[in-house]
Amino acid sequence: MRPSKTDIQPLVNPDNFVNLNNVTHLCTGGEAPWLKTQEKVFTEFAQLKGSGYNGRSKIYAIGEQCRQKMGQLWGVSAPRIAFMPSATEGMNWLARGLDWQEGDNVVTTNLEFPSVAYAWKNLRPHGVEIRLVPHSNWTVKETDLLQAIDERTRVLAISHVSFYTGQCLNLEQLSAGIRNSQTLLAVDATHSSGVIEVNAELTDLTVSSSYKWMLGTHGVAPCYFSERAETETKVTCFGWHNLSVWPEQGAERLTNVPEKPMPDKLEPGNPAMLVVMHLNQALAILLSIGITKISDHARSLSKQVSDGLKDIGFKVISPQNYNSRSGNTCFQSSSATTIQNQLAKRGILCWGEYGRVRISTHLHNGSNDVRRLLGRLAELQL
Repeated sequence: MRPSKTDIQPLVNPDNFVNLNNVTHLCTGGEAPWLKTQEKVFTEFAQLKGSGYNGRSKIYAIGEQCRQKMGQLWGVSAPRIAFMPSATEGMNWLARGLDWQEGDNVVTTNLEFPSVAYAWKNLRPHGVEIRLVPHSNWTVKETDLLQAIDERTRVLAISHVSFYTGQCLNLEQLSAGIRNSQTLLAVDATHSSGVIEVNAELTDLTVSSSYKWMLGTHGVAPCYFSERAETETKVTCFGWHNLSVWPEQGAERLTNVPEKPMPDKLEPGNPAMLVVMHLNQALAILLSIGITKISDHARSLSKQVSDGLKDIGFKVISPQNYNSRSGNTCFQSSSATTIQNQLAKRGILCWGEYGRVRISTHLHNGSNDVRRLLGRLAELQL
């Protein structure tokens, strides 16, 4: 792959990130690089934390700004988004809270991330079937998912973008396919939020980790809950934050206490506010560029990666259709870990495990990164 007039330039200069000097960072799908502007966020948090009640109030005000930004990113009302500790907890909240009956079922895939596939594990002894729709040559077909659904399907649980192949599922098609049914659509958007448009309004639950494509870190997972999901799901964890304790009760507790509505309903205790503040800073950058521009950038780079990998002779398992692409481009190799380690020694960071290597292209990447990757891969003797 030689330089050309169609070379893609980074949307954000890599110099704006920590420790990317002489490093080609192609592993956002595993762990995103850290923005240098986050240093001022930590300093602000430290100052506010030491400022008593007023400082704490300002921290929570920034948290509400972050909630508004998440609503803008996902195209939903901000009060329907809660801050959970992880994407795993979002799926499990639904699994714990629905009124399950013997004979009900959940539809997911056999190529799913564990927190999506196994959130329903405790339901099996109660007669709930977990249907793992098989992939077809590493592609999960929306039609296969919809055909697996029947009148007893309570939840269709999927990742918007696959951690393993990078396939982006069509949420519009899945949402339309279960309309007017009792099936809730639960989506893990960890590999799409921040790089691909996420229309959470099509779903009943959308949850995403913050430490990948949204350029935040561990400890907070924004979670959208539809009005329907809220109505059908009972709260399974209680604390001071999701109950109407204060100012109604004061010092003494009562026998009964009302539950708060969204978003507090899904936040029984304090969210990790430092992480929320870091996410707020990252979202400001993502939104200033625009998710459509970021998506086009990542998918165009994905095509360059995919074409180059095939030219070298690797078997690419990511979709070739533009709309089914994402920021992740993956190829099969029995030496995936070796490739990851050999590239790291050469200053190229990717993610290799479980028989495939994942190349992740985000807003700090450009065609020069792709050229360097392909050149080094061609040199490896595997």
